[in-house]
Amino acid sequence: MSDRVTHDRLEAFYRAYAAHDARAIADFLADDAELTISGPIDLLSFCGTRRGKQAVLELIGRGVPEVFRVCSFVRDQTVIDGERVATLNRLTAQSRDGRVISYRLAHFLRFQDGRIAELLSLIDSFDAVQQVLGHPLAAHDAPALGEGYEVVAV
Repeated sequence: MSDRVTHDRLEAFYRAYAAHDARAIADFLADDAELTISGPIDLLSFCGTRRGKQAVLELIGRGVPEVFRVCSFVRDQTVIDGERVATLNRLTAQSRDGRVISYRLAHFLRFQDGRIAELLSLIDSFDAVQQVLGHPLAAHDAPALGEGYEVVAV
């Protein structure tokens, strides 16, 4: 049976997550936890799905730091609904060549018996990739969509 996620439990998880403290994060993960980070795996190697506590911890402890060093992780908005949580966040990091990278991301979490069973991270991957590569990406020409429409790369 799943319990409601408490604000204190969520705060403790995000303190560990912001610090990239894999040991502390381990206490919050179910053994069969699944973490999915949306984005282009060829350019952001930490994207994709990891299954199992060890695979998630490997990503946090080694996979992300291979791409950049996280400087801060700030939650702007949080919604808790029983065992489900949604957050809107901003991550700031430093690339391997010293550039500052900052982009928005949303987390959708599902807790089970007080532990994270699923975490889906939707990042503004177009913005993140441009910053990691250090130059704007060439967007493909799109057919005219008519007035009032915008083309958004996700």
